Amino acid sequence: MGENDCSAEIEELQSIINKYDNIVFFGGAGVSTESGIPDFRSVDGLYNQKYDYPPETILSHTFYVKHPAEFYRFYRDKLICRGVKPNPAHLKLAELEKAGKVKAVITQNIDGLHQAAGSSEVLELHGSNLRNYCIKCGEFYGIDYIADSPDAVPKCSKCGGDIKPDVVLYEEGLNMDILQKAVHYIANAQVLIIGGTSLAVYPAAGLISYFKGEKLVVINMAPTAVDATADLVIAAPIGKVFSQIKI
Repeated sequence: MGENDCSAEIEELQSIINKYDNIVFFGGAGVSTESGIPDFRSVDGLYNQKYDYPPETILSHTFYVKHPAEFYRFYRDKLICRGVKPNPAHLKLAELEKAGKVKAVITQNIDGLHQAAGSSEVLELHGSNLRNYCIKCGEFYGIDYIADSPDAVPKCSKCGGDIKPDVVLYEEGLNMDILQKAVHYIANAQVLIIGGTSLAVYPAAGLISYFKGEKLVVINMAPTAVDATADLVIAAPIGKVFSQIKI
């Protein structure tokens, strides 16, 4: 689909952004694919590739505890993407926040690209691979330490304990403070823009039900469960859409 195919929809999005000053953005993996980070559920994504175990199994708390070396082999190979940069979607959302339009970005991604773009109110539902900590003493480590560690399972340089990424694995609960903030922002928003997510991961996707505002916008390449009730649906790459938005 070419950029001009959605010109009418993008004009409508522009008018919504012009009109409202309490916009919340809820995003998923599709927001970062244009930065070169793979989408778990796309045709070429991680969930359609072949490994000894399914990605859902590898990225579970049980697997991490039982097979930490295998967990880290997959984690380093597929979930650490160094050198990636924010794309136009991240950058425009940060500009919209500075302009007083976007009040919060709620993301299912763990790549830190919204903050790198300049967004300050970012709620990371699933944590961040930029943060890692020793499960014994709590010492903090950045992404380079994990990527470059010679050990199959990165060890704490202070106490020798195993280091765990600060990401929410399958079977682990979401941070309640972040969840409550997300509910507050969504429930009070005039406009909710959902972007780059299939809305397939719960409980994160369930947050959408708290929106009672005026305009629901979906920007996603594939259909989602809320398309039928959305005020505006744009089936185009989110970076290309946001690159055409003026502030």
